[in-house]
Amino acid sequence: MAAFKTGDDADPAPLSGSGLMLEGKALLDKARSLSNRPEDQIARACGYVGPSGRVLKKSFYRALVAAKGYKVPGGTAGGGLSKGRQAEFRTRVHGNGNLLIGQSYTRRMGLEPGQEFRIELHRETGSIWLLPLEGEEPAS
Repeated sequence: MAAFKTGDDADPAPLSGSGLMLEGKALLDKARSLSNRPEDQIARACGYVGPSGRVLKKSFYRALVAAKGYKVPGGTAGGGLSKGRQAEFRTRVHGNGNLLIGQSYTRRMGLEPGQEFRIELHRETGSIWLLPLEGEEPAS
């Protein structure tokens, strides 16, 4: 049998996000009114839900910190304006012996799909050179 909440037992606020991410005093007031709830429910009620329905905890926490008056380094409170994953200029040889150079590096070098290169190994320096094959005749 289902139980219904009435009076003092009723929810203090709806727990579904409104689509608008609260900020500032409105965020603090809403979070305070739901302080007896789990963090996920508070974030959801304050509008910190992504398009897939996932709770955006990091954005929620950053917005809370900013609403308290602290400067938040690296972006805005609810903005999610981080640069994303950055190229590390590191790689490793995989278990199958392959050495992968990712898309961020080839893009930075202006390389296009289908371009061909001759590989030169320089053992004394431990370097690998990629030399474009443009205009060269393929070796037979």
